[in-house]
Amino acid sequence: MAVVSISMPDELADRIDEFADEHGYTGRSEVVREAARNLLGEFEDKRLEDRDLMAVVTVLFDYETTNVEEKMMHLRHENESIVAANFHSHVGDHHCMELFILEGRLDTISTFVGKIRATKDTLTVDYSVTPVDEVGPFA
Repeated sequence: MAVVSISMPDELADRIDEFADEHGYTGRSEVVREAARNLLGEFEDKRLEDRDLMAVVTVLFDYETTNVEEKMMHLRHENESIVAANFHSHVGDHHCMELFILEGRLDTISTFVGKIRATKDTLTVDYSVTPVDEVGPFA
């Protein structure tokens, strides 16, 4: 098995260690391996390939300490062929939520979500994907 060195904030490493202890993992490496397998498998669902999809992507970030909002605007413009709608809202005293409604194929949606996840200083990125042909009263 290859040994891989990664960098992460101390807070995240501590959370991973606590998670490992609380859930019976042998250690940090086992948690990170499982998380990596899950992340890589998210968009490998054969049922979603070659279908028209809708996706909702929600991003939460701290607007006072980052330029995430500007990065989200650039991503929206770079991907306007799949961004059907975009909504921005303030959450609490220091946070913003960016909501994207996407329409497209699995590869373009997964690339968009990957770019958002790779954006430094996002606090959370959540999404759901639904095949368009499963929407409606007879689905």
